Amino acid sequence: MFAYLEGDLVYKSPSMLYMDVRGVGYELNITLQTYAMIQNLERCKLYIHLQVREDAWVLYGFADEEERATFRQLLNISGVGAVTARIILSSLNTGELERAVTGEDAKTLERVKGIGAKTAQRIILELKGKLIPIAIGTKNTSPLSPVIHNTTQEDALIALVNLGINRGVAENAIKKINNASSLTVEELIKQALRAL
Repeated sequence: MFAYLEGDLVYKSPSMLYMDVRGVGYELNITLQTYAMIQNLERCKLYIHLQVREDAWVLYGFADEEERATFRQLLNISGVGAVTARIILSSLNTGELERAVTGEDAKTLERVKGIGAKTAQRIILELKGKLIPIAIGTKNTSPLSPVIHNTTQEDALIALVNLGINRGVAENAIKKINNASSLTVEELIKQALRAL
């Protein structure tokens, strides 16, 4: 239904954003990798995946077609839903996921929250040979302009909660991280996901 949306970024956090497309505001769930690519932009183009559920229509936005294609491949795996696929792509970029699958590195996948040994093996089996980078010119070329955000730790906490992690659990994971104040939001979220 949606191929992509292009518009102004009204609000953004490491896991969600609001995009104004000619007066219509869209709420998009995003991965940490997408956030890293658009965090300093005021306007961008995101590739969209629409998930229709019984109780909601949920939009997911991706900075490039490769990440969206990988997300969709993850959704085809039994036991991997949209929340888990987004956590995987927030913990590992598409290159890291491809290396883990190609090298049959289940341990790397098991470090992602919610992925056990059986699911890791299933992901490797299902994706082996299927994760091929898509050569479509999909990178954002919008001019950079800074956007004011919350503190790094608050942004990380919001992102973790939006990824479906209990707020108390997310706060404890952030507290466990050494030098949290010197890390970027992306690094802090990755370390917190590993600390869960």
